[in-house]
Parts: sequence; C-alpha cells; structure tokens
Amino acid sequence: MTSTVLDMTTSASVPAGPGGAIPGDTVTDRLVEANERYAAAFTDPGMDARPVLGVAVVACMDARLDLHDALGLALGDCHTIRNAGGVVTDDVIRSLTISQRALGTRSVVLIHHTGCGLESLTEEFRHDLEMEVGQRPSWAVEAFRDVEQDVRQSMQRVRTSPFLLHTDDVRGFVFDVKTGLLREVDPA
Repeated sequence: MTSTVLDMTTSASVPAGPGGAIPGDTVTDRLVEANERYAAAFTDPGMDARPVLGVAVVACMDARLDLHDALGLALGDCHTIRNAGGVVTDDVIRSLTISQRALGTRSVVLIHHTGCGLESLTEEFRHDLEMEVGQRPSWAVEAFRDVEQDVRQSMQRVRTSPFLLHTDDVRGFVFDVKTGLLREVDPA
C-alpha cells in the first residue's frame, strides 16, 4: 500500500532547509522571513489610502475567511476592518468614521459567518478574565446566539451612528464557511 503525503502550506510557509528543518524559531520569524521574500519582489503600486471601490468591509477575524478572494477584491479596492465576530463596536465606528470622512468611502458591507466562536461564548468570559487577572475588561465580549440577528444589530449600529456620513448603503451578510457563499440578511 502506498501513502501520499500532502504538503499543506499557508502564505507564510517557509521552505524547509537542510535536513527538513524550518528556518526561524517562531511563527513570527517565519512571517518576517516570508515578508523579506515578498519585499524582494515588491514594486510600489502607486496607490493612495483611498479605496478604489469606496467601500469598507467589516468582518470577523476568523482565519477561514479570505475576504479578498471571496469578494473578488484586489489590493486597494476596500478598507477591511476585522475583529472577533465582525461586530460593530465603538472601535469599528471609529474606523468607519475615519474611512468615510477622511478617505471617501460611502458603502459599508458587514460580514459575519457560520460556526463563529462568539456563538459559544458568553459575557461570563469577562468574569473569568477578571477572576484570573484581577481586572475586569472594559470591553464587552459581544457574544451572540443568532448570527443573523447579530448582523441586523450591527447594521443598526452603523445606520444610527451620528459620526458616519453615509448610512444609506449598509448591507449585511452571513458567510457560510462550508460553501463559501454569502447569504444577505434582511435588515427588518
């Protein structure tokens, strides 16, 4: 019987050195080495910070979401704001405000996803942290049980923010991590 070994790689994969050793001591070392290879072939694309499509995408930080590929975006097309759950927090409003007022975006796309880790957490997480470190976090966990309802809540937070100039083109979606498809959420 023969077996096939697949070499799984990521964008930060580093070719094995002599004897199969991986250069660098840590994952961060591997990232820095990958950046050195990237920079060696890099040419300045001549862009400024204004997104070409005038859109800001707010999404979960989940490593399974490759937003540029999933949305057909190229470098410079959008602002991407990511956090745990893709929820609209005060810091997301801060980033969207800068994106709109200083850098010209007009549309906001919100993307949550199936199988999100925030669906299994509760605000008890903050209590546990307080017990462990002796200080209560100033931030909310923003856990949720219903991903579509949380997308609606995020859309409402964007639409009612007094800091945002453009709230008429705000749409929310759930990304299915099994199929790669977006499902639009009705804001009602």
